[in-house]
Amino acid sequence: MGPEAPQSRGLVLIVEDDGAIADVERLYLRRAGFGVHVETSGEAGLERIHSQRPVAIVLDVGLPGIDGIEFCRRLRARDDWTPIIFVTARDEEVDKILGLELGADDYMTKPFSPRELVTRVKTVLRRGPAVPRSGVLRVGSVALNPDNRTVSAGGTPVELTAREFDVLAYLLASPGRVYSREQLLSAVWGQASYTAGRTVDVQIAALRSKLGAASPIHTLRGVGYTARSLPPASGRP
Repeated sequence: MGPEAPQSRGLVLIVEDDGAIADVERLYLRRAGFGVHVETSGEAGLERIHSQRPVAIVLDVGLPGIDGIEFCRRLRARDDWTPIIFVTARDEEVDKILGLELGADDYMTKPFSPRELVTRVKTVLRRGPAVPRSGVLRVGSVALNPDNRTVSAGGTPVELTAREFDVLAYLLASPGRVYSREQLLSAVWGQASYTAGRTVDVQIAALRSKLGAASPIHTLRGVGYTARSLPPASGRP
């Protein structure tokens, strides 16, 4: 399908082989002030990114040929971190996405509200939530610099998506403070509440995987998440 001129909010690339779904996504994104370009295959979508320079990508996982997972892998291999929202047909696919650690910024499971899709696109475009303090944030061997949006673990740089960075920044800003899922949704996603399923858990799992043994993120069952230094190894003071 032909491109539409970007509007004030920028151009969103939709990669979706179901024409009816793509039409609804396009309609609501256009109403919200975005320009829209639709491609029906992963191959065509990858070719369009350099010429169209989208501000975000709405990406179906179950594409023919190059599926959404391979699409994301190839894009990130180019060091292209354009925000991606995965659209999945089944909840089980989320586990596959997590296992591959692809670096998507959010996901939605079909069927979904097109209004919620617009909300998700707007929120992945926000950069850097309000952080209670400035300067480099350090907890254990993890260091985060809000100014240049870099993260390292044990001195080794770690590549994070925009959403992963924002979640980690918020947790590191107040070490030891416990945040519920609802508080994180409000602070990082800019939403007081919505039916988010495993949205927060997805980001936390991805962060832990990327930070490895240095991850300072801890779960308090039934309460939420906190960032604190790892306890000393057994036998050490």
